[in-house]
Order: sequence, then C-alpha cells, then structure tokens
Amino acid sequence: MIRVLIVDDHPVVRAGLTGILAGTEGLEVVGESGSGEEAIARAATLRPDVVLMDLRMPGCGGVEATRRVAGPKCRVVVLTTYETDADILRAVEAGAVGYLLKDSPGTDLVAAIRLAARGETVLAPTVAARLVASVRNPAGDTLSPREVEVLKLVADGLSNPDIGRRLHISEATVKTHLLRTYGKLGVDDRTAAVTTAIRRGILRL
Repeated sequence: MIRVLIVDDHPVVRAGLTGILAGTEGLEVVGESGSGEEAIARAATLRPDVVLMDLRMPGCGGVEATRRVAGPKCRVVVLTTYETDADILRAVEAGAVGYLLKDSPGTDLVAAIRLAARGETVLAPTVAARLVASVRNPAGDTLSPREVEVLKLVADGLSNPDIGRRLHISEATVKTHLLRTYGKLGVDDRTAAVTTAIRRGILRL
C-alpha cells in the first residue's frame, strides 16, 4: 500500500485530489496539509511514501518543504499550475522526483504516484521538454552585461524610471531589458528575477 500525503493551500484542491485517489487499489491518502510548515510536521509523523506537493504556498513554500521532507523513504511529486524553468529547476534541486501540472488526467496522477514510490522520475511532457531544452541550450539563459546591470539596480531597489536615469536610457528600454531577463530566467516578476539571479550566482549581494 502506497501512503500518500496531499499538500495544497486550497481545500477544494485537496478534496479533489483525495476524491481522485480514493478507492484506487494500492493507494491510501493518509493525510492532508494546507501549508509547507504543516507538511513538514505531518510527513514526520505520518511517514508517507509519496507527497503530492503544491509549489507556491504562503509562508514556507513547496520548494523548502520538499527540501525538508524528500528522501529515499519519502518521494515528492510537485503538483502545480506553474511550469517556468526556474520553478522546475528549484523543485528538482530540492529533491522532487516528479513534476506534474494540475491539469494532468487522474490516470496520469495515479501512474506518477506509483512510479515515484519506486523512485522513478516523473515529468509532465511539457516540463520534460523544457528541461531538455535547458540542457541543450544553456547559453540561452545567459544575461547580457546590460541586463545584469539593470537587474543589479532592481536589486538595489530602484524603480524603472530611476534605472533609466541612472543608465541614461528610456524607461521603455528598461522594461525591454527586464522582459528579456524574465524570459531567460523563467520568471514572471522583478522579485523572482532577483532571487533567481542570486541563487544562480549571476548577482551577488
């Protein structure tokens, strides 16, 4: 019997996942958690074989929770709506053996749980494609000197108009550099761009 812990900050999602897995031969939902902190505590007491982990939650997020609970006896499968390169890499680096999207069919979810319990890697097709592309074309993530310069000023707390004045470029040009930076780093906003760049060693505080 594969013991499953469901972690998601939305009760409706947890209920839906429990409903999908209920009655499935060989699987047992042993608990639910609504936060990363709770997941860490419940994983220690319930000892699940597989944790279905939401990625973005208030407080301790899914990446940190994955880092704390993942191991040979507790496999983590990320189940999220996000598939940016940064999100995928952070989850895999934290120890997740699987990365599925929430629109995955129930049959795929059940199959993923069984594979994860055996220690096998499970990736949604689009996620696998992004990882392969990232490995084959690592240069595509390289920021230009100007993009690094703009991002460093963002990290220093400057607004787009301030950055434009500092670098003697238009605000529109600043936005263009930032959008290109977001695409290369696989993020959606300024904060994520800075934190990802620091984690990858592109920026140093």
